[in-house]
Amino acid sequence: MTKNGILCEVNDKRVFLDPKNSDSSGVNFVSHAHTDHLPSKNGGTILSSIETNEIANLRGFKMENHVEYLDDFKLVDSGHILGSKGLLFDDLFYTGDICTRDRGFLKGAKIPKCKILITESTFGISEFIFPTLEEIQKQVNELISELYGKGIPIILMGYQLGKAQTITQLFGHWGPLYFHDSVKEMNLLHQKFGVSLNDGLGHSEAEKKGLLAKKPWVMVAPMVSSKNKFIQEMKSKYGAVTIGFSGWAQSTKFSFGRRTDYSFPMSDHCDFNELVEMVIQSGAEHVYTIHGFVDEFATHLRKIGINAQPLLENSLDDFIL
Repeated sequence: MTKNGILCEVNDKRVFLDPKNSDSSGVNFVSHAHTDHLPSKNGGTILSSIETNEIANLRGFKMENHVEYLDDFKLVDSGHILGSKGLLFDDLFYTGDICTRDRGFLKGAKIPKCKILITESTFGISEFIFPTLEEIQKQVNELISELYGKGIPIILMGYQLGKAQTITQLFGHWGPLYFHDSVKEMNLLHQKFGVSLNDGLGHSEAEKKGLLAKKPWVMVAPMVSSKNKFIQEMKSKYGAVTIGFSGWAQSTKFSFGRRTDYSFPMSDHCDFNELVEMVIQSGAEHVYTIHGFVDEFATHLRKIGINAQPLLENSLDDFIL
């Protein structure tokens, strides 16, 4: 692990996994287009899916020297968001952010066999075991029905990229349906790649036409603070109620997972049990944990007989295989 991220040196190859800045001396793998995984500078070859490249471009980062394929490297669907991939090479699999659970148009990842596994551990403690998607759908639909019966408009909130599209698929049958402008823009890109999403007006156009005054309605919006100007206006003008979706809502210890009027634990990451099962399925001889509860998850894996350690900056200055 280096200050620029994970560096793997295999034979004559230098492979940077989700680097902060892409490096001209090797191959730079970008697993997906969430901003915490996009490099801030170009350099060298960037390997990612075409969807990740286009979403990155929409978000203001144009990848130079981008490729979708390289000999001896296999991109594996990671089930996290549109275009997200893990990377398999030289008996090593890097998960990036990963989810093995089906969620609407997103199909759960199928884990390849490997000798070395580098896995995220965002929800790597046993507190984070999520209810089924069917349970969440039932509870949310019942809540929307109750609020609709009172004429109350509803804002469904999740990350602009990933969660918002899943929310659109799961609850887009409620109408009238509107979108925060940023979500509408991201939905249009998903539709370009063949993802079936119900359409609706962006919030600016809907408000300009006076449609938001005709209640109730449902709007899909990005997850923002309750102090955000947009949310405060929707509440003061129209009496809107917010429903948030986040894996962190599973815990009462993390207030940022419950910053909406109602919160439901739905995530684009594996929960604890899914992480453990994914590691077992890989058959890896060595496991390195990154991102999240790295120490706790590695400790649990060792307790069940798996050779695991957290991969922290300076724990291995250069992770050399």
